[in-house]
Amino acid sequence: MQNDQLLTYYTSTNEAGRLARIESELEMLRTRDILKRHLPPSPAVILDVGGGPAVHSFWLAAQHYEVHLIDIVPSHIEQARTAEESKGKLASILLGDARELKFADASVDAVVMLGPLYHLTRRNDRIKALREAYRVLRPGGMLLAGAISRYIPIVKVLTRDMLNERTMAVASQTACTGQHRPDPDLDFFTTAFFHHPRGLEKEIKLVGFRRCTTLAVEGPARLLGEQFNERWAQPQTRQWILDTTRNLEADRSLLGVSGHMISIARKPQ
Repeated sequence: MQNDQLLTYYTSTNEAGRLARIESELEMLRTRDILKRHLPPSPAVILDVGGGPAVHSFWLAAQHYEVHLIDIVPSHIEQARTAEESKGKLASILLGDARELKFADASVDAVVMLGPLYHLTRRNDRIKALREAYRVLRPGGMLLAGAISRYIPIVKVLTRDMLNERTMAVASQTACTGQHRPDPDLDFFTTAFFHHPRGLEKEIKLVGFRRCTTLAVEGPARLLGEQFNERWAQPQTRQWILDTTRNLEADRSLLGVSGHMISIARKPQ
């Protein structure tokens, strides 16, 4: 995705507000569950690359990590700096590009990269971002890289009664190529690249990472479609969804129906 398209999309979208919505709470809780279990123990130095308005950055800082936020969207940087007044200080908040990190070689313990890979539609750009993560990590350092499944548009079309000529064409193209190109007036995200799980792992391993494991964030819960909010509001059902999603997170046969995936990989010692 070109930078001007990215900036246009996030200038008109409230990313912090999106994660605060009921339908995004599962994504947020599951993302934090995965981070908590796979990041090195605090205190450690973490780069939150493409961390948006620092929703996860502040949470990580509260766990006593040294957190550096890097994002390419100026409004996200402004929001994060404003939020420091109420949420505490981050180690740094920097306007920057995942493909060119302003950090020294082997200087950080972990890189959290939850957004850039699906906004970089060209493979060469994704490889550049992953090489940068590899470069700044210390030997033995951890990468936690997020991606969106290329099959999730099909899930959305089927579970939300969105079967029409335009949405079906977009969903089919995304599933086939990974290149997501919705019409601007469709509620279908924006120009992006959606991964196949094997493709995500292949790109990560290409730059030298080892021991790559991919976990589903939301798992099959989105198959509830428009019933999700109602079921999520019921404590017993909500806990079952959380437990089941965690229990199935590594099941390779279900990765494609999860909206988001996170691959965990280590830089060799």
